[in-house]
Amino acid sequence: MARQPLSLKARAIGLLAQREHSRAELRRKLLRIEQQQRTRQAAAAQSASLRGREGGFDESSGSEARPDKDDAEVDSESGTAAVDALLDALAADGYLDETRFVESRLHVRAGRFGTQRIQQELAHHGLRLDADQQAALRASELERAREVWLRRFGTEPSRNPEDRAKQTRFLLARGFAPEVVRRLLRA
Repeated sequence: MARQPLSLKARAIGLLAQREHSRAELRRKLLRIEQQQRTRQAAAAQSASLRGREGGFDESSGSEARPDKDDAEVDSESGTAAVDALLDALAADGYLDETRFVESRLHVRAGRFGTQRIQQELAHHGLRLDADQQAALRASELERAREVWLRRFGTEPSRNPEDRAKQTRFLLARGFAPEVVRRLLRA
């Protein structure tokens, strides 16, 4: 006997139990899950109708109903509305909290990346740092860059211009400010 698929709410809570998600990210994932469920249901209905025909179904008694493009658009809109309503309910119940997501991202990324890279990642999720978080990140950026630099290149400073350029590119790619990189490599 086949297990019933999890409801959309159960899937959303399962995703949120694994890690924090932004609203946009969770919406995208739930829309994909909902689309897959609709596709599976349509395939199961089509399979059932084919079995019905093989078992002596009289085709003259009715015509086969095929979903047209308008039905697919209505299903898509109703799926989008259902996902948006679910997200509102999850936010109201405290399961989905964007400030908690920002704090989680800061905790995970601050040890490896600079302020610019963290802001870029949050902007990808449609979020921004508040002024206090931004000030705290900027205040600790030199120390965080030093830790990343030491893990990657060790304690021996390089006198070779090619190696210094490589280190500069590495730190800039990690999102550290150019001024912070200059100060770190001069010291």
